Amino acid sequence: MRIVRGAVAGTLESSDVLVRVEPCDHCLEIVIESPVRRQFYEDIKKVVDLTLADFSVTKGRICLNDRGALDCVIAARLETAILRGGERQ
Repeated sequence: MRIVRGAVAGTLESSDVLVRVEPCDHCLEIVIESPVRRQFYEDIKKVVDLTLADFSVTKGRICLNDRGALDCVIAARLETAILRGGERQ
């Protein structure tokens, strides 16, 4: 899957995550913002990496603004943003 346009999924409500994906032709950039970043960064990053791998996303800018979302919510929001902004290769 290739990110061809910007897309958003989620909200900034408590226990949710706002995910933005944007095209980037030269690299995969992941930005994670969260008030619990110090405690849960590795867990969030693992979910993001697995979800991106499931969709074979290797390039793009992925921005997450986490508000304490569970792993399944992070994966679902990221999947939705990828499907909205992506195109099968």
